[in-house]
This record gives sequence, C-alpha cells and structure tokens, in this order.
Amino acid sequence: MSRQERKNMVNFIEKMNGVESSQLKNMTDQEVEHIYNSIYSQLEHQE
Repeated sequence: MSRQERKNMVNFIEKMNGVESSQLKNMTDQEVEHIYNSIYSQLEHQE
C-alpha cells in the first residue's frame, strides 16, 4: 500500500470511527486495511 493510500484510510477511520491516528500508527497496513474495509462495509449496508 502506498503512503497516500494509508494516509487516506487513516483519515477515513479517524472521521468515521473516532479512532486517533496515534492508535493506528503502530498497526500494520493489513490491520489498517481491515478496519477500513469493516467500516466501509457497515456503511454500505446502512444505505
């Protein structure tokens, strides 16, 4: 994953889930992507 992709995912997670970036900094790319996909999937099902 590129730095820009990770940055965008972290920004999305922070805004949608209230998670602080300091918590996400120590996570792997795969963990960040999993959280992102989980939130995005929940949003899709709400619509």
